Amino acid sequence: MKMNEKIIKELLLKGERVTLECKRAKAESPKSVWATYSAFANTVGGLILLGVNEDMEVKDIMKRYQIIGVDDPMKIITDFWNTLNSDKVNENILLDSDVKVVDVDGVQIVCIHVPQADWRVKPIYLNGNVYKGTYRRNNEGDYHCTEAQVKAMIRDSNADGNDNILIEYYGMDDIDPASLNQYRTEFRQENRAHIWNSVDDKTFLKNLGGYTEDRQTGREGLTLAGLMMFGRGLAIRDRFSNFRMDYLDMSHLVGDERYHDRLTYDGLWENNLYQFFRLVLQKVQFDLPRPFKLDKGGRRNDDTKQHEAVREAFTNAIIHCDLMMDAGILRIEKHDDRLCFRNPGLLKLPVEAIYKGGNSKARNPKIQNMLRMIGFGENVGSGFPKIIAAWKETNWGEPQLLNKLDVDEVELVLPVPSPKATSDTAPANAPANAPVNAPANAPVNAPVKLIKTQIAIVKAIINDNHVTYEDLKTIIGVNKSTITRNIAVLKEKGVIRRVGEDKNGYWEVLMDNKNVE
Repeated sequence: MKMNEKIIKELLLKGERVTLECKRAKAESPKSVWATYSAFANTVGGLILLGVNEDMEVKDIMKRYQIIGVDDPMKIITDFWNTLNSDKVNENILLDSDVKVVDVDGVQIVCIHVPQADWRVKPIYLNGNVYKGTYRRNNEGDYHCTEAQVKAMIRDSNADGNDNILIEYYGMDDIDPASLNQYRTEFRQENRAHIWNSVDDKTFLKNLGGYTEDRQTGREGLTLAGLMMFGRGLAIRDRFSNFRMDYLDMSHLVGDERYHDRLTYDGLWENNLYQFFRLVLQKVQFDLPRPFKLDKGGRRNDDTKQHEAVREAFTNAIIHCDLMMDAGILRIEKHDDRLCFRNPGLLKLPVEAIYKGGNSKARNPKIQNMLRMIGFGENVGSGFPKIIAAWKETNWGEPQLLNKLDVDEVELVLPVPSPKATSDTAPANAPANAPVNAPANAPVNAPVKLIKTQIAIVKAIINDNHVTYEDLKTIIGVNKSTITRNIAVLKEKGVIRRVGEDKNGYWEVLMDNKNVE
């Protein structure tokens, strides 16, 4: 990791946060460094600066940090490595290049870069006690993980995924026949010559990974994948009362109406993942623009890359669900200007790796295969890049993938045209001489009307172009979803754009202040 005096001073101007920790450490490495090591490794990684004092009584962040240096950096580094390779921590995930000495203002500080730990080695914990020695990062602090959070990391470290476990005492009587028959019909249409089409339901589920037998104990029954995909709603709620599926349509609202369509546990449908996917998919795609297009056979083809991307987004939300998380909710929301896909469980891979593609680490590989066998989802990690590429073709805004550490949830936000917009017209606030298909982040030279929150975001970016979503939430005093929604609008209007990746990039304001009304 590149590190020099200029970069360190720029980091300190923004203060401690989820990826930065400063410690005084004059003569030795402080004991608290190990909680931070565990917290960074178990969250999204971060940088520890030894030799920087923080005066909490100073309210001005730009003056709060004093670079005092350390007395003997090589001794501190040697002691650090000796402890790191002892039984103090369960895993050393650092390279030699992750620990450096940097000269700043005539003194030396020690910089320790802690990467996000690989999902296969989490949790990183201290003193041989996984439940009492595991930490995570929250804003600028380290905190003990709950037992549920530790168990979630342990589940995620299983290379075979979470959904192939045997659910004892649940068998074929707990399968909803209509759901399985409907799936098998789709399977036959997609795989007409497949040998599985001729077998009975139990054998079919075995082949699919929905039913299993333990050869050592003789126990058999549904797997987590089989029960959640095709089970009767009552059986699922009896075994997994912690998990819910919820769809809310909050578009086209009138007056004080909160929503006008909802699909949740109400006894009117069989509450399994397959039925939820099939019922909600047609609802969530209904208002997407369908330009007139003919296929090679001269038949009208209403499907678009954006429809395909929405299917991919929905599929991803299901296959990455932590189905055993306490109070987990798979929630799909439809708004006038966006679609939101939320699933319980944090990202297993770093955000930049997901944007890059090429990796697929589903929590539920059996369910992933079940959906793939009827034409949904990718196995090679190309799903998210496909979504990004589909949205680049539109003037709708940029998708946002949010790893929400505070609630252990992932949210994908896809901006969509408002009800009054069409796919072949310019954005409502575009200048009169703007080309119809101008990119969403093209500079705007005519006055643009913004609401109060959007103006506050622009001003914050002008003040600090490295400002984060968390920073904006604190500065403006609104929740993160509001920040995300308004940033998408600002991008669509060509007011701001993101340069570079989420972690190392920055914001750019594309217009003069005088053009913001």
